Amino acid sequence: MTRSLHRAVPPRQPIFANLPRRNETEIAQALAENQAFAERCREIFRRVAPDLMEQYRDWYIIIEPNSGEYFIAPDEMAALRQAKEKYPTPDLYAMCLNETGACGRI
Repeated sequence: MTRSLHRAVPPRQPIFANLPRRNETEIAQALAENQAFAERCREIFRRVAPDLMEQYRDWYIIIEPNSGEYFIAPDEMAALRQAKEKYPTPDLYAMCLNETGACGRI
């Protein structure tokens, strides 16, 4: 039987108090960087998706925006494995080869 750990947190205290706090400018800068990264990936997706959708509809595509390279596979984890073999550290962007690029349903 696994034993659950219980850490009592005093009321009105942050749960992760030891983590450094970020100010508003750092948060805004990180958000802008994330949006720029996503836009670069979406641009690559818009360029290659129409040709790939004919043969690989509903497959997953992992995009590495700095090189413009992409990896496709019917399974998201297989595509991610292919991408991580060549690019182990950089950020990657996962999409699905359909009209919207969304990977799941809400």
